[in-house]
Amino acid sequence: MAYGDQNSILTDPPTVVPNLPLPTHSFSLPYSPSSTSGSSVPTARQKMLQRSISAVLTDSSTIVPNSAVLSYSSSTPYSPSSASGSSAPTAQRKVLSRSISAVLTDPSTVVLTDPPMPVPVPPLLSFSLSSTYSPRSASGSPVSRAQRMVLPNRIDVEKSVNGLINAMRTSSPTHASQEAAYRAWTGMHPSALTMFEMMMDASKGKQIVVFLDYDGTLSPIVNDPDRAYMSKQMRATVRKVARHFPTAIITGRCTAKVYEFVKLAELYYAGSHGMDIMGPAKSSKGSKANCSRTTDKKGGVVLYQPASEFLPMIDKVFALLVEKTKRISGAMVENHKFCVSVHYRRVEEKSWAALAEQVTSVVKEYPQLRLTQGRKVLEIRPIIKWDKGKALEYLLVSLGLANRNDVLPLYIGDDRSDEDAFKVLRDRGQGYGILVSTAPQETNAAYSLKEPSEVMNFLNRLVKWKRKGPLSKV
Repeated sequence: MAYGDQNSILTDPPTVVPNLPLPTHSFSLPYSPSSTSGSSVPTARQKMLQRSISAVLTDSSTIVPNSAVLSYSSSTPYSPSSASGSSAPTAQRKVLSRSISAVLTDPSTVVLTDPPMPVPVPPLLSFSLSSTYSPRSASGSPVSRAQRMVLPNRIDVEKSVNGLINAMRTSSPTHASQEAAYRAWTGMHPSALTMFEMMMDASKGKQIVVFLDYDGTLSPIVNDPDRAYMSKQMRATVRKVARHFPTAIITGRCTAKVYEFVKLAELYYAGSHGMDIMGPAKSSKGSKANCSRTTDKKGGVVLYQPASEFLPMIDKVFALLVEKTKRISGAMVENHKFCVSVHYRRVEEKSWAALAEQVTSVVKEYPQLRLTQGRKVLEIRPIIKWDKGKALEYLLVSLGLANRNDVLPLYIGDDRSDEDAFKVLRDRGQGYGILVSTAPQETNAAYSLKEPSEVMNFLNRLVKWKRKGPLSKV
């Protein structure tokens, strides 16, 4: 599971920079330390930034340290120059501007080369940010509505292959996890089974809504994603949950595929990380669907597809990745309709470099797509402001349960992309995020479970609690 959107971003200077116009930013610094003589004294971070700027301007291959761009401020729009005073090359200006903008916009952003555990980040100097950016396509014409929904806090820049390989290793921990570290971690994120009674006490008089990831949550992680079947016992448990609570599965898989695995028509399904949302023809108990609906070929109800215009591009990228990776033993490419996954769980580590090189060679040609990673998987998806957290919020609105104090959402997931949903619940101060993990990791979830068997145990306890007749509105 990734901390932060799921999503690690690519922030080091690229070999090839996408030819897209950049926003013009202006930053103001309210405080500037002075020496005893009254002259300005650059701070350590300003000095580091100046050195990074100089390095990039004189050598475009320089990798900018993350810490070097934590703080930048200027009263006039920045226009870098070379050592001779002439304007810096366009590609270098783009690289530097994007690196500065990415960190200034979201200082908590996790990059692919960051360590798996949290690193303290010093507080930023306050600044004001203005932009008159109007995105254009490669031909110069305005981009479409969905393409304008660019993630404001995730500015993707091509990542070096070595950085991507390091990230692949970081997201693939060995089984020799330190038990002491895990016990300390569960002190901050205790088991949801241990905290069950407390959670249910807090839910009395409230509408519980259940959101579930699929892989690693309802089914075990397996080498072949086509064989990630949920057990009959798990299916029966989820069916019982859906009888008592509005229930949705939010997954990175395409909606059609996860429906084949689950086979429960009474659920809501949000596939492709929430970009393909489908509801039941008859709503789950307690739900009040409130959205436009279109019936699909299987009789399900299509509620929302915010990235539909990217379908031709995703299909083309899928075909290219299949061709590029076919000689790498163990690599598997899946088309999830609105995103593409490249699995490397069965790829020997010695071949990871070749795989990373082939994937980045394709993605760099499509600046409207971004590359993220999960558990032994690289994922390519549209750069739009949509994720599992947005899907959770959309479903609450569709169910008529948004902006209410008598609602308690529960979200259980194990993947990096689930962090977006955990963060939504944390920021709302409403509901509980539950991370499924056997290793300590940074998370926005409040509680934890170890594996799918504990998830089933928790869900069964939830059903039994409901059957006892608590004073709830469900």
